[in-house]
Formats: sequence, C-alpha cells, structure tokens
Amino acid sequence: MNILIIHQAFAALDEAGGTRHHELARFLVQKGHTVTVIASPVSYLTGTSSHKRKEVIDGVTILRAYTYNALHKSFVHRIFSFLSFMISSFITGLGVKNVDVIWGTSPPIFQGMTAWLLARLKRSRFLFEVRDLWPDFAIAVGVLKNPLLIRMSLWLEGFLYRHADQMVVNSPGYVDHVLSRGAKSVEMVPNGADPSMFHPFDDGHDFRQAHQLGDHFVVLYAGAHGMSNDLDVVLDCARLLASNPAIRIVFLGDGKEKAALQTRAAEMELDNVLFLPSMPKNEMASALAGSQACIAILKPLEEYKTTYPNKVFDYMAAGRPVVLAIDGVIRDVVENADCGVYPRPGDAQDMANAIQFLEADREHAAILGLHGRQYLEEHFSRERMAEKLCAIFENIIAAPSGTK
Repeated sequence: MNILIIHQAFAALDEAGGTRHHELARFLVQKGHTVTVIASPVSYLTGTSSHKRKEVIDGVTILRAYTYNALHKSFVHRIFSFLSFMISSFITGLGVKNVDVIWGTSPPIFQGMTAWLLARLKRSRFLFEVRDLWPDFAIAVGVLKNPLLIRMSLWLEGFLYRHADQMVVNSPGYVDHVLSRGAKSVEMVPNGADPSMFHPFDDGHDFRQAHQLGDHFVVLYAGAHGMSNDLDVVLDCARLLASNPAIRIVFLGDGKEKAALQTRAAEMELDNVLFLPSMPKNEMASALAGSQACIAILKPLEEYKTTYPNKVFDYMAAGRPVVLAIDGVIRDVVENADCGVYPRPGDAQDMANAIQFLEADREHAAILGLHGRQYLEEHFSRERMAEKLCAIFENIIAAPSGTK
C-alpha cells in the first residue's frame, strides 16, 4: 500500500512532541508499505523551524509544507497557521502519486479537509483519525468562544466524520461521540508506546547528574505546558511538599503557559522545582529513567474523562509509577495495570499526599512501575497497534467502493 499522512504537528523521533505517527509509520514501512507524511516545518511545541523540505527517516518520507508560525500567539494567529498548512499541504499532496489511502488526523481538524479533498481527487480511500475531540475540548477550556466559529467547526467535524471511508479513534471514550456526529464505521487504535525505546532498570544516572538531582525522589511531568494541563496545581503541590527535602518536581517540556509557570514558581520561592526544555523523543528514555514517578494531569473537565494521554503510556513503558490526576478511561488503564496512584484532579493537597506515599516506600513505587511496563507490553505496545492499523488499511482497500 501507498499511504499518505497529512499531519501539521507530526514529530519525528529526533524531535520534541508526540511521535505516535512516526512510530506507527515506521512499523508500516517494515511491513513493506510506502508511507509519505506531509508536515509543518514548524514544531508545534517549540516553534523551531526545519529547513529540510524533504527527508527520509526510518524509510518514512517526510515533506514539509509552508506553515505560518503562530507559536504562543493568539487564537486568531493559530487559525492562520492551520489555514496556511491546509492550503500548502494540499498543493504538496497533489504531487504525491499512486496513493491508496490518505490518512487525515485531528487536531487540528482543518487538515482533515485537505486529506478528504486529496482523497477524492486521487480516488483514494480516506481514513480520518480523531486524537482529540476538537472542537468540544476547545469550547470546554474557553479557547473557542465565537458562536459563528463554533458552528462552523461543528459543521466541519460532522462533515469529515460522515465522509470518511473509515474513522479511527485513539481512546474508547471517543467512540460514542464520533458515532453520534455521523461516522459510519469506527475502529480504535489506542495510544501506546514502543517498549524497546525505554529501559525500566536504568537508574538515569547521567540525567540526574546533569541536573544536580542527586538521590532525590524525582517526580517528573513531561509534555506540553498549556491551558489544558492544569500545571498550576502541580506548583501548588510543590509548595505543599517544600517541607520534604527528599522530593524534587521536574517540569520537562514547552508550551504557552511555561513562562507564566516559571514566573509563579519564582514568586513562590520554590527551590524544589526544576524547569527543563523539551527533549526529542529518542532522548526521553534517559529523562524518564532519572525519575522515580511521573505526573499526568489535565483540568478536571468532563470532556477530559474521555482521553488516553500518550504520556501515560510512555511512563508505563519506562517502568515508572503514574501520579494520575485525570479521571475517566485512562484511570481504568492505570487501575487495571496497578501501576500508579490517583490523586483527585484539581486537588493539590491530594497530589502531595500521593507523592509522599510513593516517596515513603520507594520499593513499592518501583514495583508499581514494573506492573505498568508489563501491562503495556501485553496491551498497548506500538507494534500491536501498528498491526491493527495495518489490518484496517487492508480492509478499507479491499472493500468495494462505497461500502465504507
């Protein structure tokens, strides 16, 4: 099969950000398929720009299409960024020949329109993947407020769901939503991780030495620092933990709220907090190895109970216990795996109590982490997900036109 992915925020393994699509794509290549990705040259996480317009990594061809750089700017600027990529990726996509399946992914949802139009022009199958219930999440956190834009976004969402030959979601919490908005056929290919990229018995000596972490009990948050991530709660938690000199909280990543978080941490005079920049995915194993526990947190909104945050699976693959301040379907995973603790979302004191519980019994914390590693290998390995995705592609290719 010849597969074309349209994904503005695509990140290769040597870049910072979510690498779900690169990891899945390289497995597809290993199985003999051809995979081309049209992506933005601008990192959605750091704002850095790539000057390479075409490169091949792990057999995956990556084409970079012009994108207006709107990093940390207003919502209007971000819309310009989405629209610029929607147009430029369409033009770039016209030059990719003999495509069997065009794989669109959301967010941002606008690139789904590009994928649909290219699929129809090329008479290819259109697979549309939902990784985030946009625009519902944007409305819930107050990013999307304009009534006209909301109506237009909801229309676009429904249009893409109805016209996809196959819908794919990465969380079981999304299935009913997607079906209710008009999808004909929905499959789940959940987030996961590649166990071979992580080393649960590594003590992270180099990372800890580089950042003067000594023998502290390191609790790591790795990921975006945005409105949805509720990281002020983690700062409040750090303040409550200040009396315990054994614990250090590390924020690793970038995002719109990072500067404000750093300013607030300074004002609070927190000397048990460390901020680090984003790291490429192929270097993340060392950071996770240097921690004894890892935080996953989102604002306590009903909408976020439906999500499978990818960072949780990376934490599990690294064999680190999860401090999970998110309710819903991901809580089911952590509890089934017996791989972490659940402080109430939005409750800094409960998070502090959970972290102190782990620090007080480091041996038990390590056992919880290994439970997560084993559960991930059995249920959420990237290879297992790639095999399922490959079967979905083969099914929609084989199906007579109009049956999907």
